[in-house]
This record gives sequence, structure tokens and C-alpha cells, in this order.
Amino acid sequence: MSIHPQAPDTPAPERRPMTLPRLAEMKLAAEPVVMVTAYDHPSAEVAEAAGVDIVLVGDSGAMTVLGYDSTVPVGMEEMLMLAAAVRRGLRTPLLVGDMPFGSYESSDEQAVTNAQRFVKEAGCDAVKLERGGASVDRAAAIIRAGVPVMGHVGLTPQTAIALGGFRAQGRTATKAAAVAEDALALQAVGCFSVVFEAIPAAVTAALMPRMDRSLVIAIGAGSAADGQVLVFHDLLGIFGGHKPKFVKRYAELREEMVGGVGEYAREVREGAFPAPEHDYAIERDELEAFRRYLERDGRDQAFTGDWAATEI
Repeated sequence: MSIHPQAPDTPAPERRPMTLPRLAEMKLAAEPVVMVTAYDHPSAEVAEAAGVDIVLVGDSGAMTVLGYDSTVPVGMEEMLMLAAAVRRGLRTPLLVGDMPFGSYESSDEQAVTNAQRFVKEAGCDAVKLERGGASVDRAAAIIRAGVPVMGHVGLTPQTAIALGGFRAQGRTATKAAAVAEDALALQAVGCFSVVFEAIPAAVTAALMPRMDRSLVIAIGAGSAADGQVLVFHDLLGIFGGHKPKFVKRYAELREEMVGGVGEYAREVREGAFPAPEHDYAIERDELEAFRRYLERDGRDQAFTGDWAATEI
């Protein structure tokens, strides 16, 4: 007996593109929302095939694919390049572009201009920015300009140094209140969603009844949220750096990749690859004609004629 609800030869139902109204319906129905990060066309195709609801082109790509030590150095041009590549691999998930450090803090005008670039140049459906405080004003300006905004509170990697490093936030009543104020302020100005990162699960659960308009997406913030997000390279075991407590490995692809490339290197060095089955063939008479061509006088001179009109 098959454990699958559909027979293998039954085509899967066509998925509709995700929209903000659909996400709101999912929140009301307590239907968990699945979000992952992606940074290139292949990972976008994987997210599409896996049926996720939201894809975030996170500034974490600074570390996972661009080799920076933190998210801070990555700039708009790099983020737009990554987002455009992801867009080309997606059809149905909502696509959110992460506004990098320095792209929105200076003024509302700067924030709106760069948010619009994510939409116009990369095809994003929405943008994400970090923190409360002045970021609430920036979020409001971007929303007024017609671009949906996802907020981000708790551990905010762009300003992790100011928070004392990459550590959980909201672990005292005072700090939990600060997280709550930021989240509620972002909700009040119209953010369709807010990411809660590295926050005690009990704090998230206590806040959820008041987060009645914004979709709450957790990353290390408990199961009471409306949905969850993990970094693509973390959940698949591709990234070799620090593994946060909240990450669950669903695969160990880095080990598989190293093993595969190592096996390839061994076979090349031993002469086992390529084998005859990897070679292309040529008809014997064509090969003999080519050899006669190579034996002609003046063979060292560049050929500039018409191959089709040349007898060899």
C-alpha cells in the first residue's frame, strides 16, 4: 500500500502564486507558513520544487555564498544580483529581498529608492529590513510607496555587535519588552510580516495574541509563530561555518559534495576518468580525412576559409 495520497503517475495539483491575501488567510486558519532563504537560481528551483511559501534572499548570502565574515559588507548591487537569479528560478513562492546594511538607514528617500530597486530590477514582491526604532519609520515610508515590508526583531545580524554578539535576545523582562515594542511598532505601520530571531519560545508565545495583523515567522523563536524560516545552506548542511542552536540539519550535503569531488579528483589522477563511455565518436573515414588535413603543408597557418567549401 502506498503511503502517498496520490499515485506516482498522478500529476500534482497546480500551485497558485503566493500572495499577501493568501498569507493572511493562512494566518487566520493557523496553517503553518514555510519560508527558506535562497541565493541563486539552483537553490530557487529547489525551493520551488519543494513547495515552500516564501523565499527570502537573505543578506546571510554574504557569508554563505559570497565569503564575507558577516552580513555587514554586502551591498545593494550584490543583493540585487542574487535576488534576480533567485527570481528566475521561482514561479509560486512570494519573493522577499533583504535590504543590506547601509541601504535604508540614512533617510526615508534612500529606503524607498532601494526598496523600489528590489522590485523593479530583481522582481521581488517585498523587502525585509531589520530592527525597530528608526527602521519603523523607514518601513512606513516604503509601505506608503507601495512596496510590502517584512520586519525583523530580536537578534538582528546587521547590528549584532551592538547587541553583544550573536546571542539570544529578550531573555529578561526588560529586553523582552523591547522586542515586543519593536514588533508591535512594525505591525502598527503595516508590515505584512515580522521575523522573530533567537527569542525565547515563551516570549514569542506570549506576544502572538497581540501580533494579530502581521504574520510572525520564527527562526529560533519557538513553534507558536505563524511560520518558520531556516537558511538554505544551514538546513541542508552545505555551509561549513557556525551552526546555531536553532538549526536542524535535514541533510549533510557538504559531506556528500566533498566526497563526490574527492572521488572525481582521484579518478582523474588514476586515469579512470574519463572512460570510453564518456567519449564522443567520429566516423573512421571522417577521422582519416581530418588526419590528412593535419598532414598538409602549411598546417601551422590559421585557417580563414570556408570549411564547407574545403575538401579534406
